[in-house]
Amino acid sequence: MTAGGYAQNIQAHYDMGKDRGYLTTTVEMFRVDKMGSTFFFVDMDYGSNDVEGISLAYWEIARSFRVSESAFEPRIEYNGGFTRISNDLTVAINNAYMAGMQYTWSNPEFTRVFSLQANYKYIQDKNNASFQITGVWGVYLFDRKVSMNGFADFWREDNVMTNGRETNYVFLSEPQFWYNMNKHFAVGTEIELSSNFGANDKFKVCPTLGLRWYP
Repeated sequence: MTAGGYAQNIQAHYDMGKDRGYLTTTVEMFRVDKMGSTFFFVDMDYGSNDVEGISLAYWEIARSFRVSESAFEPRIEYNGGFTRISNDLTVAINNAYMAGMQYTWSNPEFTRVFSLQANYKYIQDKNNASFQITGVWGVYLFDRKVSMNGFADFWREDNVMTNGRETNYVFLSEPQFWYNMNKHFAVGTEIELSSNFGANDKFKVCPTLGLRWYP
């Protein structure tokens, strides 16, 4: 996040790891205003599952509400999208709706930022009464030449994996590490850490090579 409370960027990642080797693009926006803050991102995968063109589209949008000078704020969030299993089969990602609270801390220079969120989660046609705990961080070093940011999610969701095993909880984290070459371009990596995510019941580590552009 910038000192002015506004940041947006576009990212392109080459996904590495077993059964990957495809391109992902991300558009992110974060804005603080007098009433709270808004965050959204849109992810698109290209060529996974041997699909031609866009193989996944997913987005999240969240809004927090400043009701006092407290660092605690109520929040709402929506997640949704679709994935293409093959060129002829597209499957919707279950819509998820969340409401909860968040606590945000930062130092005066906004070079250390951390947010902790606790949410009630409704997953349409799946889990009527679930939860999600999320941590979000940003650390900026060496006069902002180096950025370390990301999130970690833990939530309840009933799934059946490709091997038939049933699972009830999902963990997903995507820490990012960037070297900012100038005010507009950065090179780096994102490391996806997951368990019981994407029909896989194993703990997976999936790194990327990334390029990020700030307008």
